[in-house]
Amino acid sequence: MTQDITRLVVGPFNRVEGDLEVTLDVAEGRVRSARVNAPLYRGFERMLEGRDPRDALTITPRICGICSISQSAAAARALGAAMGLAPTPEGAAMAALIHAVENVADHLTHFHLFFMPDFARPAYAGRGWHDRAVSRFTAVEGGALRAAVQARAELLHIMGLMAGKWPHTLAIQPGGVTRAPGLREKLRLQASLRAFRRYLETDLFGAPLEDFAALPDATALMHWTRGDAGLFLEIAADLDLATLGRGAGRYMSFGAYPLAEGPVFARGLWEGGTQPLDTGAILEDVSHSWMLGGAAHPARGRTEPDEAMRETAYSWCKAPRLAGRPVEVGALARQVVDGHPLALSLARDGGVLARVAGRLLELARTQGVMERLVADIQPAALFMAQGTLPREGAGEGLVEAARGALGHWIRIEKGRIAGYQIVAPTTWNFSPRDSAGLPGPLEAALEGVAAGEGEAVPLAVQHVVRSFDPCMVCTVH
Repeated sequence: MTQDITRLVVGPFNRVEGDLEVTLDVAEGRVRSARVNAPLYRGFERMLEGRDPRDALTITPRICGICSISQSAAAARALGAAMGLAPTPEGAAMAALIHAVENVADHLTHFHLFFMPDFARPAYAGRGWHDRAVSRFTAVEGGALRAAVQARAELLHIMGLMAGKWPHTLAIQPGGVTRAPGLREKLRLQASLRAFRRYLETDLFGAPLEDFAALPDATALMHWTRGDAGLFLEIAADLDLATLGRGAGRYMSFGAYPLAEGPVFARGLWEGGTQPLDTGAILEDVSHSWMLGGAAHPARGRTEPDEAMRETAYSWCKAPRLAGRPVEVGALARQVVDGHPLALSLARDGGVLARVAGRLLELARTQGVMERLVADIQPAALFMAQGTLPREGAGEGLVEAARGALGHWIRIEKGRIAGYQIVAPTTWNFSPRDSAGLPGPLEAALEGVAAGEGEAVPLAVQHVVRSFDPCMVCTVH
């Protein structure tokens, strides 16, 4: 007996950065298969060809207005690798601080403004938590939203102090950072971080951050009742968000906040256990993308739009794969690869709860990271090393944006950019199928999700999509 399959095209999504369209094949009230389309082609990689290599530091941050520091850091790392230049230890630490501030602000924005407002919808009226969700998370009016926006704005004062401006700063360079903080700046940075800690411990967690970061497993997590995090966990238990939108259990991190002694959060691949990461095994498949050419490593890749728009393709997004397999990236992936016990416990289900709780865990842990970076500032130290641009060369710049692994690959010939490729976190998570027919992480996570009759945009589908926190403007360059 054949099942009747209904095709549902969902999009555009509100509260998502950029354009997104998802095609769902639904049978018996559940998603049979999904195809994710990034419908906006931007072409930043092509814009860079033929330019002075230093132009990448100016142009790539403008890919995105909310994760521009991540793009800047990746470009600086790629250019530095081509130059054979590493940042000074103090310069690397300040670049890490600037980057961490942006990522923390991004996590805060996602939780309060993008994800939680869905639970204030009338569809959930009558649930024991709904009135509190309306009070705290109604768009524009919610008390939690207002407090988070104010705390975020005050935290971003660090950007003005250390980066000159945000977004689109030129503060991060291949050799370090352009601003050498003095004792006065150090004191101001510490004051800003103390204020942000107060907000986190009063509103979001309702307790010392170290208590949340010390939670040993998902069972202990679900007994957390304090702050807005506690309200989220109550909602997650009621709606069984742990099993909604499960991932495939393969997580990758390029290693967050590289310092002289190594990254703050570890680099690696996790699939039932942590393994070394071979970035040489990355290939970008274009079999289902409106792109010409074959699968290639980004260092040798091209961005050639397919004007014929072949019928087998359905997205501008390429399909990056690691050793032929899709991987999930993001805060959960970082914490899993880093070996945190709570993250490892959450990875057993790897659903909506795990991804959002992974961000909360990272918020709690990164506050301490930022405080240590500031405490260790030595005003008399060297914050920038000088280098020379090569006539010929190549470099790889790997960082961790809020949403996950971000890579820039540059090739220089005759003193000009001959090739530039960017693989963003959402390129990994929202990729289309590859030549073997393997779906991307979001496509796989949507399979089996409930799609109720009459729902133009099923709520469960929205929860899964938002749990990945897509940044579609970064996805296709």
